Formats: sequence, structure tokens, C-alpha cells
Amino acid sequence: MSEIRIKVPFEPGAAEKLKSGDTVLLSGTIYTARDAAHKRMAEALERGEDLPVDLTGQVIYYVGPTPAKPDEVIGSAGPTTSSRMDAYTPALLAHGLKGMIGKGYRSREVTDAIQENKAVYMVAIGGTGALLARKITASKLVAYEDLGTEAIRRLEVEDFPCIVINDSAGNDFYESSQQSFAND
Repeated sequence: MSEIRIKVPFEPGAAEKLKSGDTVLLSGTIYTARDAAHKRMAEALERGEDLPVDLTGQVIYYVGPTPAKPDEVIGSAGPTTSSRMDAYTPALLAHGLKGMIGKGYRSREVTDAIQENKAVYMVAIGGTGALLARKITASKLVAYEDLGTEAIRRLEVEDFPCIVINDSAGNDFYESSQQSFAND
């Protein structure tokens, strides 16, 4: 395990270099989307329509940030439970998505799709939304404004901290860390 600084969106092959258990500091552009936005994107793909954002090499952060206070870029921005997006994630991965940030476990279908599409699933620490918001330097609404906090936003982040859980080789940090404790 190591700490890695990496730019987002990912350059080709960058997601494949990240390994389960790595601590990652992301800098660059990521997008927000939760279940309502995921459902709309999946439905658009089913109809053969373009998505409102280009997912090529991109990372989606599962977050519904609170409104910003005066002189702040964004309100509290803690991760949402990732399994809520599982039904839609394989389709988005197939359309170029390379990374996701949330909290909790993913389904077998999603972990298989992560491996198949050479992507990664990362977690941000739940309960630290106010601290994570400090790593967001800009926020702009880009799609589905009617969804309110669940609308898609483009975020600029600097050293946004994550831990890789599922890597492109099929490794799962949750499983390996539990085995490690069981063997102690």
C-alpha cells in the first residue's frame, strides 16, 4: 500500500496502476452524481442518447452536497452509500467511467464490471463531509438542475483523499483486510 497523488480525469492506463489498499489524493476534475442522476443517465443510454457529461476517464463522486455558506465553494460533501448506484454502474463503466468514490460495499456485478472495464472504486471516509469539502476548490452545476442536491456538478478538487477498495485486477481491500485480521 502506498499514497499516490494522481490527476483526474484519469489518463489512459492510470486507473489500472492503482491497487486495492492504496491511499490516493485526487486533483483535477470529478463529477457528482447520486441515484436519481444515475437513473437518468442509464435511461439516456438505453434510448441511445448522449450523456450530459463525457465520462471518458472520469471519476464520479457519490455525494449530495449541502448548500454552500457565504464565502464557501460548497457545503458539507460526505460520501453516499455506493450500493444505491449499483444497478446503473455497469452501463456507465461501459461508457468510459474509470472511477467512483462513495462508501460501503459494491455488488458482485459492479466489481466484475470494474475489473472488465479496468476501473477502480474508492471510498472517502463517511462522517467527514465538512473536511472533504475543504478539498473542493470549485463547484458548478452542469446537468439535471431539477434534482437539487442530486444534480450533476463538476467539482475541482485538490488532494482529495480516498482509499482504493476495488481495483482493476479484481482485488477487494475490504476482503483482504478482513482476512488479515482473521489471521492475526
